[in-house]
Amino acid sequence: MRFDDLQERLREAGRARTPLCITGHGSKDFYGEAPRGEALSTLALNGITAYEPSELFVSALAGTPLADVEAELARHHQRFAFEPPRFGGRGTVGGMVAAGLSGPSRAALGSVRDHLLGAVLINGNGELLNFGGTVMKNVAGFDVSRALAGSLGQLGLITEVTLKVLPLPAATLTLRFDMDQAEALMALNRWGGQPLPIEASAWWDGALVLRLAGAQAAVQAACTRLGGDDIPADLAAPFWTGLRDQSDEFFVGAERAVAGGARLWRLSLPCTAPELKLHGEQLIEWGGAQRWVVTPLEPAAVREAAAGAGGHATLFRALDKRCGTFAPLSVPLVAIHQRLKAAFDPHGILNPGRLYPQL
Repeated sequence: MRFDDLQERLREAGRARTPLCITGHGSKDFYGEAPRGEALSTLALNGITAYEPSELFVSALAGTPLADVEAELARHHQRFAFEPPRFGGRGTVGGMVAAGLSGPSRAALGSVRDHLLGAVLINGNGELLNFGGTVMKNVAGFDVSRALAGSLGQLGLITEVTLKVLPLPAATLTLRFDMDQAEALMALNRWGGQPLPIEASAWWDGALVLRLAGAQAAVQAACTRLGGDDIPADLAAPFWTGLRDQSDEFFVGAERAVAGGARLWRLSLPCTAPELKLHGEQLIEWGGAQRWVVTPLEPAAVREAAAGAGGHATLFRALDKRCGTFAPLSVPLVAIHQRLKAAFDPHGILNPGRLYPQL
């Protein structure tokens, strides 16, 4: 499918006020509010359009499978450092940016937004717009391309993106510690203030797991300093992959609980926030800053606990999302979101309501 065909499709939809549901593999349809409108697939937009390993950037069309891009990066010993999740092994480049989700290394190496260098999109008027470039310092003023990360397709049909890539680390090592949640949070905060090559962390069910990554000497020195049990690489790699793609034991159990009426929440908190005494299973990532909770508690109780700790709660998976997926916005923030939506999609046809019902 050519860009001009897509532009005409959006112009026609705008004239008719026909809602469009932008979709790739559909691997993240569960995320956000329920998709609405006529399906508009990006899968015909497939392929890597530019890749310069020495310049540390890659450009790809929106419908390109994430697995294809990562396979090409791996051939050159490079990667997306933010470890985007691949639900069921699926996902496209456009969906990766639109959802804005990151994996275990996010706290150490940054989010999707931090690695997004540029984007091409078609707005609700059918206009082709190009933002950003191929290096970090390429804009003056508001960096529109980064506003697309996590926008769930509400600002435009993403057709192509350019992302920063990084080399694979020279050495990695996984350590395990037996700790309760309070002990793990204290240790993570203590270690977070030290020059240690901690790339990822996860606590669940009485065990804290760390992934060290970097130069061989730095990793070995940190291992000696921290102690813990060294997890063999052939066991550690599947663990981190399962955590990244939400296919490990915690998330499999969470899906079963959700099917029975519980809810899976993602809490974004200050890493120094203390243990939250919430009923249900908890998994902690990002040095304490991301906490997954699967619980039958009422939404108001979960959101109140998150707000009391200085953060907010997102309803990640649930059979019933009438309470709203994302934390309620203040009146001024609603106005900002509405003005931004109107500027890019004046007819309100692109993924209506995926972030908030009023958008």
